[in-house]
Amino acid sequence: MKQFLKINRFLSLIGILLVIGFVIRLWADYYKYHNSITSEPFYVFIIGRSVAFLLPSIICFIAAAYYKNKTRDWEYIRLHFDVP
Repeated sequence: MKQFLKINRFLSLIGILLVIGFVIRLWADYYKYHNSITSEPFYVFIIGRSVAFLLPSIICFIAAAYYKNKTRDWEYIRLHFDVP
C-alpha cells in the first residue's frame, strides 16, 4: 500500500514539474520570438510545447489518480475483510 502512495506522489510531482517546465519554456520561446525572423506564428510554438510538456503531464496526473483509487480500494479490502 505504501508503494502505491509513493507512486502516486511521484507521478503527481512529475506532472507538476512538467507544467512548470511548459510555462518556463513557453516564456523563453516568447522572449526569443520575433515576427520578422520566424515564419511561423507563435501558436505553433504553443502547440509544439503542449505536445512535449502538457500531454505527458496529463498522462502522469491520470496515472496518479489511478494509483490513488487503487490505494483507496486496497484500504477498503483491508478494513472489511481483515487482510493484514
